[in-house]
Amino acid sequence: MTMRVNFTVNGRQQQADDVWEGESLLYVLRERLGLPGSKNACEQGECGSCTVRLDGVPVCSCLVAAGQVEGRDVVTVEGLADFARQRAEHGHGGRQRAEHGHGGCATGACGTPLQEARRWSAGGTDSQTGEGAELSPVQQAFIDAGAVQCGFCTPGLLVAADELLERNASPSDADIREALSGNLCRCTGYEKILDAVRLAAARQGEAV
Repeated sequence: MTMRVNFTVNGRQQQADDVWEGESLLYVLRERLGLPGSKNACEQGECGSCTVRLDGVPVCSCLVAAGQVEGRDVVTVEGLADFARQRAEHGHGGRQRAEHGHGGCATGACGTPLQEARRWSAGGTDSQTGEGAELSPVQQAFIDAGAVQCGFCTPGLLVAADELLERNASPSDADIREALSGNLCRCTGYEKILDAVRLAAARQGEAV
């Protein structure tokens, strides 16, 4: 038996036809809607490479049945830039501001000192044309901090980090580790990823 699923993806109404009852949201996004950013890796909800936001909440799209998203809102890594811009225009994001600020590595105890990280800068490029493309703050921070290697885990990490910074503008290292605990990376050793989230948080604080 197949079904039609209507839902919103990155702010646009989408319709997927002939969806079979066991089909995952991940499959619909990649194979039916042409959004390959969410990666198909473990298919067991263990690696986080397929993380998207469903009604604002990070979920592993490989574990969400497509029929469950009827009438709901999905944001993928492809929509982060637009999502961040709309959030900034409406004054949302970073609603919770931690009093204790950054701890651990953010103070220079390990990793890259925050003052040095603030000087990092690199240009984003479109994956198809190589031309400059607008990125969300957290995407730009991942590039500037050198947090991308093979890139397979990066989309899920970006979605999870973006959600963290929306609700907590000044996360501690413990906050960052907890938010990204469901996302596995086999290349970076995680330190550059932590640097990137700290950098995005610092820039977000300067922009307020």
